[in-house]
Amino acid sequence: MKIYPLFLLCFAFLNGYAQDIKPVNPDLPADTILLPVEINVNPDSTLRIINLNPFFTLEVDSILNYDLQINKLSENYFWYLKESPIGVKLDKRTGLLYFKADKAYFKSGKLKYDIPYKVEIGVQNLRDAKERYESSFTILFYSTDVVVSKLKPTVGNYLSLLEGDSIRFRVQCEEGSFPIEKITIITNEPISNFKPVVKCDDEFAWMVPFDFIRDNDTATQKILLLQFIGVDKFQNKDTTAIKFQIRPGINYPMKIAEHKLVTDELKKYITNLKLTFYVISKTIKSTKSMRTGFDVSGSTTAMMGTIISTTATSSGSKNTGAILPSIGLSLVPIKEAVAPGRVQEQNTASQIRATTKRLEYILSENGQLIERDPEILVKAKKMREELKQSQMQLIDLPMVEFDPKYTQQDAEKYFNNPKVNKKYKLKVN
Repeated sequence: MKIYPLFLLCFAFLNGYAQDIKPVNPDLPADTILLPVEINVNPDSTLRIINLNPFFTLEVDSILNYDLQINKLSENYFWYLKESPIGVKLDKRTGLLYFKADKAYFKSGKLKYDIPYKVEIGVQNLRDAKERYESSFTILFYSTDVVVSKLKPTVGNYLSLLEGDSIRFRVQCEEGSFPIEKITIITNEPISNFKPVVKCDDEFAWMVPFDFIRDNDTATQKILLLQFIGVDKFQNKDTTAIKFQIRPGINYPMKIAEHKLVTDELKKYITNLKLTFYVISKTIKSTKSMRTGFDVSGSTTAMMGTIISTTATSSGSKNTGAILPSIGLSLVPIKEAVAPGRVQEQNTASQIRATTKRLEYILSENGQLIERDPEILVKAKKMREELKQSQMQLIDLPMVEFDPKYTQQDAEKYFNNPKVNKKYKLKVN
């Protein structure tokens, strides 16, 4: 056959090539054949959860049943919860996750809508504590029945205030399906210098200014309507309103300053009256002493003339005794010319003393008793009226405000002298 030469040629070629092949390991016989070793490697040998969903969305009153599985025989492993919201349960043997979104959880505030809750779980080998796997997923709750959150101020919806009063209260929130994220304030009258409320449990603080009711306003009181509008993330709104009845109040810092000013003016006027009374009284006393001297001299001269004229033996002595009474009588016009009577001054002194006593009583009765004296306006007005009336009565009186010859201490001591009090005391027959 023709194929024999070709077959013999191929056999000779292969035989020569086989003699050139050297074994890989020289220690092995030349005719040793190396076979490949089959290694069984499991690509899924690391413990893991094979069906974990990273995110769950549940409606209220719905139930979640989720069978967690791992890539190994579950009989050798147990499951555990590391962190979870209230109500989540996990079967430690089977890995069955159970949760019922009971509405009571949301009404009590233990759970809230539209807020993601993280659930951390783990699985561990019963025989090898080092072999464990932990992971987490998120649960979000929602409800088709939207309950709008409510604003709850810590005060009533109607308050009465005076100018100068301060008001403080908190705006709390009764949470519904979604929490209130922003609070806005609207008023029917412009106000300033108040502490705003922007979120739940913030405090509103404001002091009513003293010019809230202006002098040219016809109304004696004003109504301030304060509206708080709360909005959640879905623009659901709740509004609560508080009405303030504001009446005119006392600006105590300013009125106290006015009261002090009137008090100081009244004290200064009383001091000047006492000094004037002291000067007039001294003048009256000096004039009285001089007139008394003239009276005594005239009486003595007349008496001496009478005695001499009746007892003298000589005619010259008798003539002298007859002249002396005339001399004593002539002292009367001299007395009136040198030291005229001070009847008008005496009346003026009595009037000054009576006015001073009355003003001292007014001053003591209208003093400021407490820091926020509710009668401070009436008291200041009373003192101002009495001061003006006294000044009008004594408008022609030359007031002695300062004289280096007299001191305030001397005038005060003389005014309160018991003898002077007795002299000017009103006598009733």
